[in-house]
Amino acid sequence: MSDLNRGIMKFKGADSPTAIAVSAIAILGSISFLIWWALQSAYTLS
Repeated sequence: MSDLNRGIMKFKGADSPTAIAVSAIAILGSISFLIWWALQSAYTLS
């Protein structure tokens, strides 16, 4: 068992490159969306 297969993600294949890539894309996408939304909200001229 690798160290990545412990903790929260306790399922077989949690340390596979596909699972890591999907998680990274989801996290970075949500952070990017929140930054974009905050900038849009801060600089709304209405």
